[in-house]
Amino acid sequence: MLSIALSLALAPLAHAAEPTPVVVSEPAEVSSPLPAVAQGDEEEEDEDSVKSEQEAVKSGKVESARKTQEPKRRKKVIKTIQPKTFMKLHRYEIGPSLGFVANDPFLNRYIMGAVFDYHVTEIFAIESTVAYSPVLGVGGCEDPDWKPLSCQLLEKNSVSPDISRLTAHGAIGLQFAPIYGKVAAGNNIIAFDIFGTIGIGVTATEDDIVALQAEDEPPDGPAHRTASQVHPTTVMGGGARIAFSESVALRAEVKSMTYIETVKSTTLEMKNNLIVQTNVSFFFPGMK
Repeated sequence: MLSIALSLALAPLAHAAEPTPVVVSEPAEVSSPLPAVAQGDEEEEDEDSVKSEQEAVKSGKVESARKTQEPKRRKKVIKTIQPKTFMKLHRYEIGPSLGFVANDPFLNRYIMGAVFDYHVTEIFAIESTVAYSPVLGVGGCEDPDWKPLSCQLLEKNSVSPDISRLTAHGAIGLQFAPIYGKVAAGNNIIAFDIFGTIGIGVTATEDDIVALQAEDEPPDGPAHRTASQVHPTTVMGGGARIAFSESVALRAEVKSMTYIETVKSTTLEMKNNLIVQTNVSFFFPGMK
């Protein structure tokens, strides 16, 4: 009876001390397979995407896709050399000129003329010129054409200087303008070029009978026979042209004219006249 009573008393305690194994570990074991399955799917998708990208690279589709996806960049043009503001191509140039003979020690010679050019290209032009120098006196110290040296040689030294007046000139030649530039003048840009000329022409001269001391000579004398002459002439020179607009320019130039003159029907002399002149040029038609 005592043993039965003890077993009945200890039975509730035994049931209370027994653990509950289902609640603690079972949920972790049940939920653990799910993430493993999802990770496997992601790895398969990554492998598929890598393979597809490799195939696209081999076929060239990726490069074209990148080009289409890249934004279009605007092209910016930077002008380092500005275009020419003054053009001469296929244009005519005409204008009056004024000048003087700079190297004549005996006479003052002032020249009026005109220049006519056709510009075949921007560099080359065909040029023609005409000029006239008026005779202002008949010789002697009172002649406005005479310089003090002529009067001194004739009156004080009794020396007959060989004085011949340039009276007219005409030439045709080639102009070469290889240098072009611009100058800033305030808010304006002035274009200019530097040119050279070479050509041939004729020069008319008139001897000073008073300076040759041939006033008493008959009209058919040697001094009178060669008093008026026309000489074949070579022309070389150069200058600069400054363009103030599309149609107007200013030129300044120096020309060397060389010819052979006969003095008193017997003596040959080579003469050289260095002419300094300026002219206003007008261009037409307008620039294209």
